[in-house]
Amino acid sequence: MNDQIETHPLKPFLPTQAKLLMLGSFPPPRARWKMNFYYPNLQNDMWRIFGLIFFHNKHYFFSDNHKAFNETLIKEFLQHYGIAISDSCLQIRRLQNNAADKFLQVITPVNLQALLQQIPCCQHIMTTGDKATSTLIQLLPTDTVVPTIGHPSHTQVAGRQLTLSRLPSSSRAYPLALEKKAEIYQHYFQSIGLI
Repeated sequence: MNDQIETHPLKPFLPTQAKLLMLGSFPPPRARWKMNFYYPNLQNDMWRIFGLIFFHNKHYFFSDNHKAFNETLIKEFLQHYGIAISDSCLQIRRLQNNAADKFLQVITPVNLQALLQQIPCCQHIMTTGDKATSTLIQLLPTDTVVPTIGHPSHTQVAGRQLTLSRLPSSSRAYPLALEKKAEIYQHYFQSIGLI
């Protein structure tokens, strides 16, 4: 077993007007990164999903040569739409050399209240996988219902009402076609008034 504890290498991306906080689990090893931002692995479909939904082009957020992501374009888009991104895990131990949920041991979760203080308009939290969801639930009141895909739940943190939603993982390991994932994400974004 790997004894090395990794601390999250990225700062949370928190536009002050954000209405939505997206929480993943933890980035892959840096060797797989194609930019210095969230969902940096070309094998992860998150930015393809966003490209399909908002621009009808799964390659919209790619660099010109399609070998990396366009980090500046992604950040401008998120800023414009008021979407914050962080991960639920601040420190982890990798049980294997990847970012698969089942091989991540959470050492320290993110400080959710500190994140929410920086995005006072946020009323929605969306998780993008099992590890992100289970870690988030541990940070919430004990009576919080765990959201499932298509079935949001509600909670309160520091007096703020929040809607919690679980969406399919954007990892290729999650057995659902890209177009189907995009359809589910699009329905979710419409339901919270983002589009």
